[in-house]
Amino acid sequence: IEIYSLHVDCKVTSRFAHTVITSRIVNRANESRETTFEVELPKTAFITNFSMSIDGEVYPGIIKEKAAAQEEYDTAVSQGQSAGLVKITDRKLEQFHVSVSIAAASKVTFELTYEELLKRQLGKYELLIKVRPKQLVKHFQIDVHIFEPQGIQFLETDSTFMTNELTEALTKVQNETKAHILFKPTLDQQKKNPELDETLLDGDFVVRYDVKREATAGDIQIVNGYFVHYFAPQEMPVFPKNVVFVIDRSGSMTGRKIEQTKDALLKILQDLRPEDHFTFITFNNKVVEWKSSLLPATEENVASAAALVQTLTARGGTDIDGALLTAVGVLEKAEGLPERSVSMIILLTDGQPTSGEKNVEKIQENVQKAINGKYALFCLGFGFDVSYKFLEKMALSNGGIARRIYENADAALQLQGFYQEVATPILMQIEMQYPENSVEGLTKNNFKLFFEGSEIIVSGKLSNEMDLLPVEIKAQSHTSNLTLKEEANVKEKEQVFQNQRYIFGNFMERLWAYLNIQQLLEEAISAQEEDQKALEAQALDLSLQYSFVTPLTSMVVTKPQQQEELANKPTEAG
Repeated sequence: IEIYSLHVDCKVTSRFAHTVITSRIVNRANESRETTFEVELPKTAFITNFSMSIDGEVYPGIIKEKAAAQEEYDTAVSQGQSAGLVKITDRKLEQFHVSVSIAAASKVTFELTYEELLKRQLGKYELLIKVRPKQLVKHFQIDVHIFEPQGIQFLETDSTFMTNELTEALTKVQNETKAHILFKPTLDQQKKNPELDETLLDGDFVVRYDVKREATAGDIQIVNGYFVHYFAPQEMPVFPKNVVFVIDRSGSMTGRKIEQTKDALLKILQDLRPEDHFTFITFNNKVVEWKSSLLPATEENVASAAALVQTLTARGGTDIDGALLTAVGVLEKAEGLPERSVSMIILLTDGQPTSGEKNVEKIQENVQKAINGKYALFCLGFGFDVSYKFLEKMALSNGGIARRIYENADAALQLQGFYQEVATPILMQIEMQYPENSVEGLTKNNFKLFFEGSEIIVSGKLSNEMDLLPVEIKAQSHTSNLTLKEEANVKEKEQVFQNQRYIFGNFMERLWAYLNIQQLLEEAISAQEEDQKALEAQALDLSLQYSFVTPLTSMVVTKPQQQEELANKPTEAG
């Protein structure tokens, strides 16, 4: 089985990435053989299309509602076990894989398309392409085109498998608003050494960039009646933080996990700003407060906290409820905190609640009632014994986010990276306002917190012909209440994307649909049951209308001899 051509073609237009992977394979054996098409794609992406063509016959993938697809599939395969075509493989990736039998001397072309809106983190966007052909490929290329009307601030490529020879196969061309990256290694350049047919191409190919930002009220882009508004203010004073770290030291944290947690906490302590206040709560079946109140992050207090962190050992049960309620209590009775400041609780746990209140619904209810919208709760789940669903629901219900920490060598870096994302809050209570009578289908437009290095994105459709789209942003900064205003000239903005060969059709409308689906699914996690059903129904309609494989849809992959398989999108919560 020879892969004679493998192309990764990626167009990024205004942060929205559209990637097509085409693999052409020939069976050089004199009998039929099974061939497998395997692609690792970012978890944040949605597959939108897949097809196989075998000797000119095309077998498309068809996207349907999950339940309907499953039913149809079960009928088709009343015996035997269905193999899931998509599974999570690592903290950023999931893998799509299809096998098909092809006759001697036959050719097959696989084509997979997926889309995602790149998310700004720590001041940059990251486009991740996983490269793993497992053999030398005669025609191999990665072709990335980026068009950012705001202008490209910087652009870098990075790869885990580059050698000096391979660097020669990489070209980058860039001007004010566009970049083209081409990676096209010859067979010889792909070889680990000249004698053996082993490939060097195995790992990540990453493009990172950021855009220029001038306008204070963000940047508005408009295509075919749909708009997107990007807002990422810079150089603003940082809110002081009041942070309660709630650290699990139950028996299951023993060994590498507690060591990695200690490493990360020591670094995080160094990153606290002098105007921040902080304290630690550690818990197993007992909840222990380091100090009875929050302390300013002076050198002395940080050193004393570091000494405590060094002594942490893991044993005993897990009282998540008691620990979180204690944390809320500390913030409730805190005195002398800066008037304009952001209070947050960061929970790190690796297991299920085993002591104190064990019912997760009850814990969620207790915590939400205690926090009452006043503080943000961030939940970090270490490893795979946690109920991620429980942590995610609890975080999203209390203005925070959840993250899974993978038990790899870099777990301490994952923890630190997460902390850096929330370390610099610069705006609170952000409201993005648009004229009600002329904008519809608006995505989420009010946000509790904005952290430096991230980006707020709002999208919607213009419901009538207008010349100007006025926007107004209201927010609180550390020093004042802000009102920012901007007017977008619709005709001028539409002009920007005319005659760009980068544009894939209705990309702005697809960006709007993608963002909408992501937000509806997230909102559904923490909603009451009836609301949850309504939100999921809306997300399902959009997934079907724009053909996205989301957690609510399935792709039915058809094969020769009337065989069918299902591709479902996995979620972190399983």
